Amino acid sequence: MGKVRLGFIGAGWWVTTNHMPVLSRRGDVEMVAVCRLGADTLQAIQDKFGFEYATEDYRELLEIPLDGVIVGSPHYLHHEHARAALDKGCHVLVEKPMTLDAARAWDLVNTARERGLHLIVPYGWHYKPFIQQAKQLMSEGVVGEIEYVMCHMASPTKDFFSGGGSVPTQWTPGIAAPDPRTWQVKANGGGYGHGQVTHSSALMFWLTGLRAREVSARMTSPNSDVDMYNTATVVFESGAIASLSGAATLPDNDKFQVDIRIFGTEGVMLLDVERERVEVRRHDGNHRHVEVPAGEGAYSCETPPERFVDLIQGIGSNDSPGEVAARSVELITAMYESAACGGAPTRVYRAH
Repeated sequence: MGKVRLGFIGAGWWVTTNHMPVLSRRGDVEMVAVCRLGADTLQAIQDKFGFEYATEDYRELLEIPLDGVIVGSPHYLHHEHARAALDKGCHVLVEKPMTLDAARAWDLVNTARERGLHLIVPYGWHYKPFIQQAKQLMSEGVVGEIEYVMCHMASPTKDFFSGGGSVPTQWTPGIAAPDPRTWQVKANGGGYGHGQVTHSSALMFWLTGLRAREVSARMTSPNSDVDMYNTATVVFESGAIASLSGAATLPDNDKFQVDIRIFGTEGVMLLDVERERVEVRRHDGNHRHVEVPAGEGAYSCETPPERFVDLIQGIGSNDSPGEVAARSVELITAMYESAACGGAPTRVYRAH
């Protein structure tokens, strides 16, 4: 095929800081069209990245012949925009959280499957070499039948969710700044669950293949309008259980924490992005250790948009598919429902 023709619905701080610069450097990509609100910012983005078309109406964008669409609009609009792109026959990369409720998440998964289209959610850690090695080990069954999982995440995002809205200092927004209405308004999907637990839970589901059945959760929001701390007990369909936690309040210069420990009948996998380790400790003494280069645990997201283009060209594998993201969405949705009911056990969504 010729150059992959891409459109962007939503062009906020992350899309303009990460996805557009990454993809604009590829010689096999044509940056065709961009959509966002705000005429001045839209014009600046069009000029910087050389888009042929720029519009404030995503419907106009979808009338242009495109191979793929990147959806980076506010959380609560992800389903509307991604579904419209799929209906036009476009492959879709949709930012996390994929949607804010489970039914809409699975609607995107099923629509993409029915139309034979790629649906990818850009979870950057999935594409790190040491995480890929952990996935391979899990695929080999090194821990046996999974019985228990611990899944923890903490981030230097206190100001992002509750203060002035500034991002961690490892990133510098360029043309567009974060919109507090996306991250700090509960009704719009603001809060740590949708904003960050989406990462750790999706990684857990991708590594394990598990699916949540019931959740009991608590959340607190000190000095914030949205949740800053999350804790949950999870029961999976297999009967395995998990403890899950999240915290938004690491100091700004701290490393992100993602610590997943998977206990099974034959051993345990220890995965830690902060301390950069992957180890398997087995009851038969056949332990495994993965060498992780210093600094490799830091979050980066260059590979997912690159992989999106590769997939459109028929190359590579989707290591952050919509199915995994939907399992994360249904878990987090149930967490919010349970927390609103004082931690009551809550069944995870299933289509009937």
